[in-house]
Amino acid sequence: MYAVFGLGNPDKEYDKTRHNIGFDVIDELASQMGVEVKTKRHKALCGIGNIGGEKVILVKPQTYMNLSGESVRAVMDFYKLDPENDIIVISDDINLATGRIRIRAQGSAGGHNGLKSIINHAGTQKFKRVRVGVGANEGNLVNHVLGKFSKGERVLAEQGIKDAASAVEVMILEDINTAMNKFN
Repeated sequence: MYAVFGLGNPDKEYDKTRHNIGFDVIDELASQMGVEVKTKRHKALCGIGNIGGEKVILVKPQTYMNLSGESVRAVMDFYKLDPENDIIVISDDINLATGRIRIRAQGSAGGHNGLKSIINHAGTQKFKRVRVGVGANEGNLVNHVLGKFSKGERVLAEQGIKDAASAVEVMILEDINTAMNKFN
């Protein structure tokens, strides 16, 4: 079983913002899998389906970005998941061009408060992640990540969302190295 966490903020005002691109990837995966992500549990909205016969829980933490680790810990405990092998986290990345993705098997938070919370609650930096580029910050960081994409950027972001969803599928069906070779 895998748990795939898309990071974001729960209120409608954050829909389609840069910081919520993790939620957008979960929505793309849910659409492809024919799953609804609406069951409230584990401080999150969840949906369960299959990818290639492998059970997958899609998770959108409802704790706000900086507390995402609370939801990740609750899911890990409930399903008895090992962070290194069983979870995949999708987040935004201001150090990548809009729509680019980067897959890693482990690593630091890199200044991302959602990842920092997950590392604290999981007790390890060893969990798979897909970071989706939202473009470089050219001003106020908070305004940038909580801002919406321009029309041109949104086209690039949509491609990144599709690529990230495809990368998650490859990670589950094959392995992380294959996904990194294909998408990084």
